[in-house]
Amino acid sequence: MSRFRSIRILWLREIKTHIRDRPRVISSIVRSLLWLLIFGSGLGAARFVGLNINYQTFLFPGVIAMSLLFTSMHSGISVIWDREFGFLKEILVSPTKRSSILLGKVFGGSTIAVFEGIIILLFSFVIGVNLTVYSAIVSIVIMVLISISLVSIGLIVASVIESFEGFNTIMSFIIMPMFFLSGAVFPLDRIPQWMAPLVYINPLSYGVDALRTVILGISYFSFSLDIILIILFSLATMSLGVRAFKARM
Repeated sequence: MSRFRSIRILWLREIKTHIRDRPRVISSIVRSLLWLLIFGSGLGAARFVGLNINYQTFLFPGVIAMSLLFTSMHSGISVIWDREFGFLKEILVSPTKRSSILLGKVFGGSTIAVFEGIIILLFSFVIGVNLTVYSAIVSIVIMVLISISLVSIGLIVASVIESFEGFNTIMSFIIMPMFFLSGAVFPLDRIPQWMAPLVYINPLSYGVDALRTVILGISYFSFSLDIILIILFSLATMSLGVRAFKARM
């Protein structure tokens, strides 16, 4: 079996498995919309962020990033499922390379996360965000880069953790700090000084900033810096993921 075919089969399997789990798909999309419509409206009414634009509009790119974060990171649990039910063992004894297994899962998880992110993107008109064809396409490209790195993190954790409970516990300690320290829900130019280093080392900060730049024209970092760091982080996490798979599987 060629390497490309192995990756494609595993990619398709990840997508089909996720699509069949309809409650998970629906709950993921609804969660993001609730954040946008309810949380956004509540904080917008509070008027404490001092923004020159509607808070829901400001929050919109952050909600897209949140959808990518939750879906991408939790896609790593497929490794534990496959290990639990013996499918992973069957793949590992086949001629398929471990790097192909990881890439198939990375591309499958990223496709799912981007698909859900696009659904959230389609709700831009609801809150008055005017997307152009250019901004929509660039946003999707950024979502792909963000998802690849986040899925890789989830797979790295799943290759080390052997139980569902342990995986979910570790994920909760990773996902929430990454989300709240990314500037998704508040402007980075108003953060306290002690928080700044945590924001700067958080890779999601640059993903959120890139999406906000493209969608709203609002930025904290330079757009070129955002893209460079997102690409570098994606390459680094995929490389670490391959090493983790070879070492633990």
